[in-house]
Amino acid sequence: MQSESQDQILKSNLKIIFILIISIVMISLLLFKNFFFRSTYLLKSFGELSVDPEIAFVNNKPTFLEFYAEWCEVCKETAPQVSAFKDEYEKDINFVFLNVDNQKWGNYIQKFAVNGIPQVNLFDKKGNLISTFIGKQDEIKIRESINNLKKGEKPFEEIINSEFSIIQENKNNEVSPRSHG
Repeated sequence: MQSESQDQILKSNLKIIFILIISIVMISLLLFKNFFFRSTYLLKSFGELSVDPEIAFVNNKPTFLEFYAEWCEVCKETAPQVSAFKDEYEKDINFVFLNVDNQKWGNYIQKFAVNGIPQVNLFDKKGNLISTFIGKQDEIKIRESINNLKKGEKPFEEIINSEFSIIQENKNNEVSPRSHG
């Protein structure tokens, strides 16, 4: 009899401990959600933070143009770094962010031959393409290129890193004979 009551006490204590652990995890997620989901949030906000490309190429300022997608893991990983660049340089440089899944940017995707993301193109204040970075890049290299961009012209440079996402074809708006009931 005594062993049964000890078993019940043990079971109820285990339930309480289990509930406490789950509560701590849930509260931690709520308190630190910005930390855990910051990259995804930043990517979703890029479109709102962007200068219109039509304006960027004619306002006599250098331009940082990034092609990205919300599903791109490398884009999520580099989003905090890109956001920091924007905060630091946005007075002197246009920051344009184009989501490759938005059909409205198709002409820019073709014009700049985007087939891997993230892709960053740097333009001088006259709209001349100065540098292209494809994939995950070293922060120091991009910062150096941005600083050179602010100073003046530099010969074209293309840097491709093997860590990038291949653009997936957006089939949401594709029409086929079977798509018409």
